[in-house]
Amino acid sequence: MLDVDILIIGGGPAGISAAIWCSRVGMDHLLIEEKEMLGGQLRLIHNRIIDYPGLQAENGEEMRNLFVRHAESLQCRYRVNTRAVKIDGAGKVAVAETGGLKTRIGFRYLIYAAGAVRRKLGVPGEKEMFARGEMYSATKDSHLFKGKSVAVVGGGDRAFEGACLLAEAGAHVYLIHRSERFRARQAYLSRAQSYQNIRILPNRRVKAIIGEDQTEAVELVRLSGESCFLPVSAVFVRIGMEPNSGLVQHVAGTDADGYIVSDGYGKTRCEWLYAIGDNCLGPLYSSIAGAAGQGAAAAKHIASRLAGERARTVK
Repeated sequence: MLDVDILIIGGGPAGISAAIWCSRVGMDHLLIEEKEMLGGQLRLIHNRIIDYPGLQAENGEEMRNLFVRHAESLQCRYRVNTRAVKIDGAGKVAVAETGGLKTRIGFRYLIYAAGAVRRKLGVPGEKEMFARGEMYSATKDSHLFKGKSVAVVGGGDRAFEGACLLAEAGAHVYLIHRSERFRARQAYLSRAQSYQNIRILPNRRVKAIIGEDQTEAVELVRLSGESCFLPVSAVFVRIGMEPNSGLVQHVAGTDADGYIVSDGYGKTRCEWLYAIGDNCLGPLYSSIAGAAGQGAAAAKHIASRLAGERARTVK
């Protein structure tokens, strides 16, 4: 069994930032990440990043490399391909699995930075679509759909931005949303409405994705119950994110959408649990800069608590 002062679950910007600050202030720590590399959702960002102060990266992979290089230069301890499968709050022990082998990790404080995942439609044909590898980026893959019809599902900024990028590349875009009210900012709405090759279809939901070897169509249902089939070559699902909060829901408070409730330091209602990043920020406030800031705040707050505990022990 391993023992550390700080266990960090999640290797995205929030978790990496927390590890950097743990190393910076000399705290014994270990970061575990279930994927094969650190970086979280940075690897999914294919456009230029222009809103991180002092660092304008060409894409998420470039920023990921910089983050990892920084962490390694400070000798931050981390393990990849390692998934947290259970948290024992009473004993302050996490069970982690690496290649089928389980390890118990004791901790004094846990920083939970497991992030969020893209929400799925949950309709017939979607699982098969993703299994075929049809998970496209509107930035990187838009050229593949020049002259073709595609569906973008969602009503937020990402859906409208993706629709515009695809339209600019010459695709015929159907923007499908379940209501006539959109969460996207007015700038995105106006931009999408200016393209003749974007058709906005409100008050419709996707009932199924059709196609065996590749996507061929979507089945749509109106509020009235009337359905129709729309021939498309691809479906871009952009309906928001879901927080990875399940592992700590039994000890942390969550809001109606499952996001963990934490304060400005990342502290939750549980004394030893801090939650940072996309599993608590929510979609409106999610950002790389925000996640990194939360990681720093959580690590520094824990450092001050540990210093106080050790001072009391010495007395």
